[in-house]
Amino acid sequence: MSDQCSDTMSIHTRKITDACRDKDCIEDLRVYLTTSSQCQLDGCANAKVRSAELIYAYIDVEPVAFDRNHYCVDVTFYYRILADAMVGVARPVALSGLAVFSKRAVLCGEDSCAHIFRSDTRIGSPDGLSRLSSNRPGAVVEVLDPMVLSSKVKDVCECACGDTACVQIPGYIREAFDEDLVISGEKRRMFVTLGQFSIIRLERDAQLVVPVVDYSLPTKECCDSANCCAEDPCEMFSRIPFPAQQFAPRGCDGEEDCGGYQTTCNC
Repeated sequence: MSDQCSDTMSIHTRKITDACRDKDCIEDLRVYLTTSSQCQLDGCANAKVRSAELIYAYIDVEPVAFDRNHYCVDVTFYYRILADAMVGVARPVALSGLAVFSKRAVLCGEDSCAHIFRSDTRIGSPDGLSRLSSNRPGAVVEVLDPMVLSSKVKDVCECACGDTACVQIPGYIREAFDEDLVISGEKRRMFVTLGQFSIIRLERDAQLVVPVVDYSLPTKECCDSANCCAEDPCEMFSRIPFPAQQFAPRGCDGEEDCGGYQTTCNC
């Protein structure tokens, strides 16, 4: 291998300076229903959340005042909530709405004095010239669609919260729904508890020198239809290993040796 690496190449990439993972249990998150969905909720006997879909995550990075090497990553998640309302003896009526959750992570972003300009940078941002160059790291958030853990409906008089701070919903989030969202003035409110897994990391531009073995060229030939690129199903199945572990007996006391395979049973 060392004989082949006789040449080097300079590349530009993103270096991960710090990262963290999180497992959030978001309790009693308020759902802002659409106008027709709110009318159905106000008159239904019961309602239950069916699913939650993450439609967008807004990320903001700001330096920590007392530590120039660390940055606050503020993330706001926007979820589309789908629910079913029981109205009389008819079939359940579909409800839809929005839920919003914000969190913060403090990560090391390393220090840099360089101002970064790019050819696609244009004047016209709300902050004028202040945003044209930056030495802040970039934040990346990887997140799975949340799991619906529970949901409930309460009368507004029982919420003991009233109309406190009104949530700020950007226009591009409102446009993801066919109707206007009801922010206040409703009789009943829906709340949902979600479980979410996420990874947050900070990245900085970096220039690296790497050994070069050869240039990467595609081996797949181009085709003009889906049929010519379809793989033979039996050929694909032949490459799948036999799932021997699935046939092994499983105990319920933890990990057991079942014919040479380690299995974990959750009872």
